[in-house]
Amino acid sequence: MPPAPSSICLLRLSALGDVTHVVPLVHTLQAAWPGTRFSWVIGKGEHRLLQGLPGVEFLEYDKKSGWAGMKALRRSIRERSPRGFDVLLQMQVAARANLLSAFVPAKVRVGYDRARSRDGHGLFINRRIPDRPGIHVLDAIGSFCEPLGLRQTQVRWDLPVPDDARQWARDQWPEDGTPTLMISPCSSHVLRNWRAERYAALADHAVGRGWRVVLCGGRSELERQTADAIIAAMDGPAINLVGKDTLKQLPALLERADLLVTPDSGPMHIANAMGTKVLGLHAASNPARSGPYSDRRYCVDRYDDAARKYLGKPAAVLRWGTKIEREGVMDLVSVDDAVDAFERYRADIDA
Repeated sequence: MPPAPSSICLLRLSALGDVTHVVPLVHTLQAAWPGTRFSWVIGKGEHRLLQGLPGVEFLEYDKKSGWAGMKALRRSIRERSPRGFDVLLQMQVAARANLLSAFVPAKVRVGYDRARSRDGHGLFINRRIPDRPGIHVLDAIGSFCEPLGLRQTQVRWDLPVPDDARQWARDQWPEDGTPTLMISPCSSHVLRNWRAERYAALADHAVGRGWRVVLCGGRSELERQTADAIIAAMDGPAINLVGKDTLKQLPALLERADLLVTPDSGPMHIANAMGTKVLGLHAASNPARSGPYSDRRYCVDRYDDAARKYLGKPAAVLRWGTKIEREGVMDLVSVDDAVDAFERYRADIDA
């Protein structure tokens, strides 16, 4: 076992799915070095999701605070750690995050390999993770312990979900043995979103099979309008919880579902972390890179079709991680595709 650093700072501001992927790395580091002090520079919403993660001090940074917020972060770090950190894990390559990392004093500064670097990332680090093309985002994040002499051999989430959040989730529908299809229809990237009438057709199919349908999502106008459009297009009933849960209640809500249908989104990865199977809708992004980590058997994968239609080449020759966020790309995912995936799941649980 390599010697334990006295302090490690992780920098990953966003998004919800990506910070969820960082949690197994935290557990790996804590298991190896239980005496190490861990701090995490994180975004405001992401902090609400992970608040209470044992053994981690969170340093919140609001992206809207700009330069003033960066200087405030540096002051806060100096108050807590006058000598800085032994190690910084700089796990975000966007320009803002790279600049912010300069305000975090650390002797060892671990960043991404050259293939994943951009926006001057290499200027802010002095060690790199191994260059392994073709791996899932979670595995790339997990490899941040390797320049420190460790390997992530186990993936464990254990997201911090309080008892009152689980009680709220239990109160939303009865535990009567009816299987539940949850729909989280919107991604933060609108070009990844599926049409409301297609969600409605899948939901009606599930209702016809004796399933309960529940909609969840945030408080944005787009999410509320999408939920309203889905319900208006449905013939069957649905429970609409869009905008009604908090980020602490969301994992508990997803945990109660039997199957979640969603595009590439934060709820996809939170559901996976909570042990819920995911029917992922993929055309704009590659499920092998950013789909539900534990089980992608029920994902619809039209990424290669999108590559051929919009980029004129097969997905196999694209740079790993290429997004195909084009107008109409999600129309490549048909209702039949989603129904077939739903029926595969039903067949598996009935087997």
